[in-house]
Amino acid sequence: MKILVTNDDGIYSPGIAALAKIASRFGEVKIVAPDVEQSSMGHAITASRPLSYKKSPIEFNGIDAYRVNGTPADCVALGQHLWDKPDVVLSGINMGPNLGNAMWHSGTLAAAKQAVLFGIKGIALSTPTDIEPDFEKLDPFVEKALQLLFENPHLNLVNVNFPHAPKGVRWTRQSVRLYDNNIVPALDPMGRKHYWFTVVPLEPAEEGTDRWAIENNFVSITPLRLDLTNEAELVKAQLAYPIT
Repeated sequence: MKILVTNDDGIYSPGIAALAKIASRFGEVKIVAPDVEQSSMGHAITASRPLSYKKSPIEFNGIDAYRVNGTPADCVALGQHLWDKPDVVLSGINMGPNLGNAMWHSGTLAAAKQAVLFGIKGIALSTPTDIEPDFEKLDPFVEKALQLLFENPHLNLVNVNFPHAPKGVRWTRQSVRLYDNNIVPALDPMGRKHYWFTVVPLEPAEEGTDRWAIENNFVSITPLRLDLTNEAELVKAQLAYPIT
């Protein structure tokens, strides 16, 4: 199996080193990751300037690794071009959860989505950072999740989140809840005003969702799809407002 590993935290993140190490148990691994952090970049691609890549300045125990002056989606596009289409793209392990509405702006998940657009299985993996992640403790759960997903040919796009101390694994759905948009003003060291964009869930997580799983110390595995069509509303619209 040819496995392309990327992330949105950048080539220096400990999460990508942990993921590459585990992925190497399943096949040949190459790393193609952003040269700087690209968190919350979403599915942005670079179209206004050329992309380039360089050998990683840090070693990954015999794994070829490269850094790219672009977004996570750019890394997947360039990586699959340079490596003659891998079998699977792994994105992570992200330093910070990608749950619920965060999927919309996640650069980690965008890399997995970009893979699926190329006809490649894409898996995004994340863990909270309210305390320092212990990747050695997560190792067996990451391996178990990858084994499960590699063996299932029908799951092409999957979002996986790991709590700090997992006690099991759950299949979940996305928690779609309303959020409070909170802008926090502050001053930089020069006295200039700037702002932080933050969000806070307004509603508790429903049982069976990704947020609920992490809150209850389960690994959350959420199958996704690229088609955003609201099929039920489409049928209603066609019946209520037929176009002739």
